[in-house]
Amino acid sequence: MTSLPQGRPPFRADHVGSLLRPPVLRQAFRDHMGKRIDDAAFAGIQDECIRSVVKMQEDVGLRVVTDGEFRRGSYWGRFVERIDGFSIKSAVFKFRDDQGHQVDFTAPYADGKLKRNKPLALDEFEFLKGITSATPKITLPAPSTMHFYRATDYAAKSAYADVKTFFDDLNRIFREEIADLAKAGCKYIQLDEVAIALLCDPNIRQQVEAEGMKPDELVDLYIDSINESVKGAPADVVFGIHMCRGNFKGHYLGAGGYESVAERFFSGANVNHFLLEYDTQRAGDFRPLRFVKGKGVVLGLISSKTPMLESLDDLKRRTEEATQFIDLDRLAISPQCGFASTVAGNPVTEADERRKLELEVAATKAIWG
Repeated sequence: MTSLPQGRPPFRADHVGSLLRPPVLRQAFRDHMGKRIDDAAFAGIQDECIRSVVKMQEDVGLRVVTDGEFRRGSYWGRFVERIDGFSIKSAVFKFRDDQGHQVDFTAPYADGKLKRNKPLALDEFEFLKGITSATPKITLPAPSTMHFYRATDYAAKSAYADVKTFFDDLNRIFREEIADLAKAGCKYIQLDEVAIALLCDPNIRQQVEAEGMKPDELVDLYIDSINESVKGAPADVVFGIHMCRGNFKGHYLGAGGYESVAERFFSGANVNHFLLEYDTQRAGDFRPLRFVKGKGVVLGLISSKTPMLESLDDLKRRTEEATQFIDLDRLAISPQCGFASTVAGNPVTEADERRKLELEVAATKAIWG
C-alpha cells in the first residue's frame, strides 16, 4: 500500500479475512486439541497452509491478503485465550438459516479483570508480512464482540460492576495490540463488527429491549468503543469495519437493512471505510449509503455462504445501483463475509472459494479498469 487513498477503500478487490481451512489443517486442530501433536508440529502445519493460501490469493490477482485466520479456531476465540480474565459461556442468541434451522453458539464472559498477557495477532502479522509482496491485512474482532452476545450477563460483578470500567479495560487492550501491530509495520487493520449489524434487526432489538436494555444506547457504546480502540494509531494505518450479521456453517444471526444505525454509525466511526454485507435481501437496499461521507464502502455482493457463483453482469448492475447514493470512486467489491469464521467453515469448497475471489477481481477490472 504505497499511497493511502482518502475517502475510499484502499483496494477495489478485497475480502473479509477468513478462508476455508484445508482438510490437513482441520485435522491438525483436532490432533492438537487431543494432544496427539505438540505446539511446534501444529505451528508447522499452520505455516505451510498459510503459505499455500497466500499464494492462492496472489494467484487470483488480489493485492491484499490475509493468513485466512488459519491460526484461529474462530474469529474471536484466540482473543479469549490470550486475554486474562475471559472464559466462555453460552450466547443468548441463536444462528439460523433460511429453512428455520437453529444452532446454539458460545460467547466470551469476563470472570476476572481483563489484561492482555500476550499479543493477540502480532505473530500472525509478522509471519504474513514475511511471505508476501502484497499488502497484509490483519482482522480483529470489534470490542463489542466481547460484550453483546451476553450483554445481559457479560461479566462477573466481582470483576466489573459497570459497563464503563469493562470497556475501559477492553479498549486499552485493543489500543495496546494496535500499537504493536503498527510498530511492526501493519498498515491495514479490519475490525469485525457484528453487534451493530444485529441491532439493525427489529426482532433482536425487541429481544434486547425485553431484557431491559436500550438498543440505540448499545449502538452508541459500541461506536465509542471502536473510536477509543483506534485512538492514537499512526495516521498511515488504514482501518476498515466489516459489518456482519453472523456467519457459521452457512447460518446467520440477524436480518434488516442498515437504515436504523446508518447515520450515527457511518458518520461517527473514526475509520477509513466499511465492508458491508449486501449479498441477500436481508441486508436491505443501498439507501443507507447516503450517510457515508468522506469514507469508502466495500460492497459485499458475493456470498461466502453458498457455492452458487454470482454473475459478472449482476455485480456490475448492483454496483451501479449503489452509485445512486455514493460515488463510484468510493466503492469496492468483496464477498459479504469470510468463508470460514470458524475452523468448520461454510458449505462451500476451496474451488468455489477460488472462483468467487477470481470473479471479484474480474468484476473490479470490468467496473474500474
